[in-house]
Amino acid sequence: MSEQTLTITDNRTGQTVELPIEHDTIPAIGLRQLKVQADDFGMMVYDPGYTNTASCKSRVTFVDGDRGILRYRGYPIEQLAEKSTFLEVAHLLLFGELPEASKLTDWNARVMAQTEIDQGLKALLKTFRADAHPMGILVSTVGAMSALYPDSKQVHDGQSRLQQAVRLLGQLPTAVAFAYRNQLGLPSTDPDGALGYSDNFLHMMGLSGDGEVDPVLARAMDVLFILHADHEQNCSTSALRNIASSDADPFCAIAGAIGALYGPLHGGANEAVLRMLAEIGSTKNIPAFLDKVKNREVRLMGFGHRVYKNYDPRAQIVKKIAYEVFEVTDTNPLIDIAVELEGTALEDDYFVSRRLYPNVDFYSGIIYQAMGFPVEIFPVLFALGRAPGWLAQWMELMSDAEQRIARPRQIYLGEAERPYLSMDERG
Repeated sequence: MSEQTLTITDNRTGQTVELPIEHDTIPAIGLRQLKVQADDFGMMVYDPGYTNTASCKSRVTFVDGDRGILRYRGYPIEQLAEKSTFLEVAHLLLFGELPEASKLTDWNARVMAQTEIDQGLKALLKTFRADAHPMGILVSTVGAMSALYPDSKQVHDGQSRLQQAVRLLGQLPTAVAFAYRNQLGLPSTDPDGALGYSDNFLHMMGLSGDGEVDPVLARAMDVLFILHADHEQNCSTSALRNIASSDADPFCAIAGAIGALYGPLHGGANEAVLRMLAEIGSTKNIPAFLDKVKNREVRLMGFGHRVYKNYDPRAQIVKKIAYEVFEVTDTNPLIDIAVELEGTALEDDYFVSRRLYPNVDFYSGIIYQAMGFPVEIFPVLFALGRAPGWLAQWMELMSDAEQRIARPRQIYLGEAERPYLSMDERG
């Protein structure tokens, strides 16, 4: 018997199966051998929310929640946030390596050459009501790109896949800015390919003031995009992989991912943090607020994470950026409440023992607000940053010979077979 196996005994029948262990996992299909009757379907795993099920093998992103580690293609997020640009990180995620100087120049130029959006897409964006939620608009926009680019259906063609990735990265910020200004009744601002990625986005959004985009704000935007660029098999990425497993084109798959991100449990946490801080109102109210949290009267937003059971490595970076942004914008009074709230909570055994630490959403909303973004657009900014990660995951899926169309099983608890009742017999 190999040491790299797991032996399972079914106490109902005494049957024993030996399953291979690879990367600390066993093949779930092996459990199907365990049956009481020969014609049984076989044993399955019940795992609501897929909390302990690996759906794929990936080389894109590594997360160790217990140790507070996040790495893209092996590079620590702290180093990438300090030294790289967003498009440089996008190249890393998509191609697996940081580009040399000449390749980075070519890559930047290729993406920025795709920033113009189709006239048909502009016409679509003008049809939305002024009170339409930006995420609903974004889902529709990306879905519409599927109809604009029929070559995107060639999902098994490597060159076509790359072309769609470049299109999406280039056009998404333009579409977001166009929709935003249209809802405000303002004329659109054309993209400027000579600017950097984040500079151009802030320029198109009209958040550059009367002159050039402040480099501190552009850099802050770049870093926030980097921090959100990928996060392993989260809800939206899993949704994307499920959709793409049917060979749907990337625009449809990413529209589905954006739909998943739209949910407040995934993409709206930083907005909830802002509301919480505003309700606290003053640092003197923090002790009473934390007492309510411990009594389960209110929730502490921006603390804790589904994966991280240690300090979210992105939170420290965002906290530092917040102060840099406030050097060039009006100071957001909520930052004082946030810092005091964090310090008080992390000195309280109630929160420490439960491993509740600030996550990336705790400070990011404060920065976005200081830069002039309305709260309803926060999840859209999340989606802009996550785009290269979604694309990298999609491209990896398309090249994975082990992947099949997603088809989870269920435990059926409904009625057994029963005869049809006529109308007179019902009730």
